[in-house]
Amino acid sequence: RNNREGEDQKKMMYVLRCLTLGAMTAALMTSNNGLRMSTTSRLYSIQEREAPIQKQKLDKINEMKQASVNLRHPLVEDLADLETISISHDSYNLLKFHGSYQQDDREKRKKGQEKAFQFMLRLKVPSGECPGAVYNVLDDLCENYGQKDLRITTRQAWQIHGILKKDLKHVIRTIMEAGSTTIGGCGDINRNVMLPPAPIDDDNRPQYRVARHWAAVCAELFVPQTEAFSEIWCDGTKLASVQYWKRHIYTDNDSLDPAQLKNIKSIEEFKKNDESQVDNFIQDWMRRDNGHGIILPKSETTEPIYGETYLPRKFKIGVTVEGDNSIDVYINDIGVVVCDDLSGVNILVGGGLGRTHGKQTTFARTAQEMAYVPNEQIPQVLKAIVAVQRDHGNREIRANARLKYLVHTLGIDAFKSLVEAYHGASLDPPRPMKPWRYSDWLGWHDAGDGTLFCGINVEQGRIRDFDGENAPQLRSFLKDAIKNTGCDLILSPSQSIILRNIQPDDKKNIHALMIQHNILPVEAVDPLTRLSMACPALPLCGLAVTEAERYLPTMLTRIRALLDHLSMNREEVLIRMTGCPNGCARPYMAELAFVGDGKSSYQLYIGGSPALTRVGFAYKDRCKVASIEHDLEPLFIMWRDQREHPYESFGDFVHRLGKDALLQFTASYTPTAPLATA
Repeated sequence: RNNREGEDQKKMMYVLRCLTLGAMTAALMTSNNGLRMSTTSRLYSIQEREAPIQKQKLDKINEMKQASVNLRHPLVEDLADLETISISHDSYNLLKFHGSYQQDDREKRKKGQEKAFQFMLRLKVPSGECPGAVYNVLDDLCENYGQKDLRITTRQAWQIHGILKKDLKHVIRTIMEAGSTTIGGCGDINRNVMLPPAPIDDDNRPQYRVARHWAAVCAELFVPQTEAFSEIWCDGTKLASVQYWKRHIYTDNDSLDPAQLKNIKSIEEFKKNDESQVDNFIQDWMRRDNGHGIILPKSETTEPIYGETYLPRKFKIGVTVEGDNSIDVYINDIGVVVCDDLSGVNILVGGGLGRTHGKQTTFARTAQEMAYVPNEQIPQVLKAIVAVQRDHGNREIRANARLKYLVHTLGIDAFKSLVEAYHGASLDPPRPMKPWRYSDWLGWHDAGDGTLFCGINVEQGRIRDFDGENAPQLRSFLKDAIKNTGCDLILSPSQSIILRNIQPDDKKNIHALMIQHNILPVEAVDPLTRLSMACPALPLCGLAVTEAERYLPTMLTRIRALLDHLSMNREEVLIRMTGCPNGCARPYMAELAFVGDGKSSYQLYIGGSPALTRVGFAYKDRCKVASIEHDLEPLFIMWRDQREHPYESFGDFVHRLGKDALLQFTASYTPTAPLATA
């Protein structure tokens, strides 16, 4: 203990050299947004490393985690009670760590009757990669145990809705037996790791191959170590299935040299003994202790990085290459950008979008560039950042528990110093990067390894055989494409889907299947639709105050009609919609966003960039759905008539003018567009 306290004293002095006492006090206690830290200073808590979390006053969810015995109780007891169709409040929160949410359909509630509870499962799908065989298993599960559809999330994962309590164990075990998992889909741990959905694999563009490697490392480095998952869902047995994404980590040794990654095994070639070798690498990287407080003692916890109370809040990581911002890299707690020369990565920290209407201490925030990290140091620095959040994140006020609030309150320089203290060495400044661009990777592309990949637009990520003449039959299309061509899938950050491993001779077969199942080629998709996203919202999300997924197609039709009315029929705008302010569809990064703030109204957010590099601003509250054209028309007119050049985007235009100028113009403008009748 004395040795550890000595290290902590050195760490404290290291941090204090970066801050004057007055600046530190101001940073910790308040910010420009009025955000206050909890009563126990996170910075000072590193002086007492034996129990840093226990020194804080814990909120109820952290107390629940602490008492759960590594995510077991009371969930074990509640799941065993099959006389009921629901679980307790504590188990509801605990079940999130296992990848599930308890829900009920609000439109089917009946007065005086118990809610018809069901469960949503969210899978861990690192980098969005889904082998065809795994998709077939999920398709069968949604048909036999769910609501006969699947949904692609905005973090490249699958969701299955409508699972009953009595079927939960069977469905989760079946998913695990197929080589997938729900662990890491939800909860106060590292969530699904994002990656550009382009399966590029050639020596001219090796950055994508390296990015896949680091995404898989990020996915495995922070997997919870508790045995609760196998005990509850698999009766304690170790399954023979192989988790396919680990093949991107596989090398003949534990080298972190990107040159070792040239011969990644295929899904079929990657066997159990290969996976065991990868697991050994990961365990070594995970548990390697530099003596600066990252790793918690075995005597305290079975979780060397997370500890008994895991993280204060959910944690999100995205990995990409220079210039490719298909993943919305700035919205992540950690953004990892592979440098073009493959020598290392730039690390961004502190992004996150969740907020609460009317609560100024909550806000959307883009990540900031923190450091350049050479390859051999990447796992250790990632662990240091997570350990900083573990020990210094706010566990008293859950609304302020994300890493973004810690970075915002300390400032990027002081936060970096704190990471350096845990890392045990200084970090280099970030290196210059290419300009960002956004690509959804839809349409046909050459993968560089002799195969093709094809991106298919999926409106709001819903994989279903829709009713109606000429309606898309997405489930049937995917099943037939996998059966007839042997292709695999990648889920995209824009809720669409990529078919990969297509042989050139099978391109015509994919075209024929698209026609047969009413799947539009990307050229026939309205750009407003192609660029849009929405969260599920009603009727299953308990946080939604209004519609999102179900109403966005109608809203886009109305916006297209408005643009046509204004002779702007060729314009495109990146539009997103959510049923509440939590930001699941990343609305605050969009050029135009509808954020639910009432039963039939939205808060308008505008001014995000087409390249997804900045947060927009709240333009107007309580915009009624019935008259939305009249709220948008003056903005579009200004954009049409006052932009600097024909290619200035809507988001860039309103960002340049600012809220005051926009409001001044709209105050004297009389709308001319007709309102939609429905």
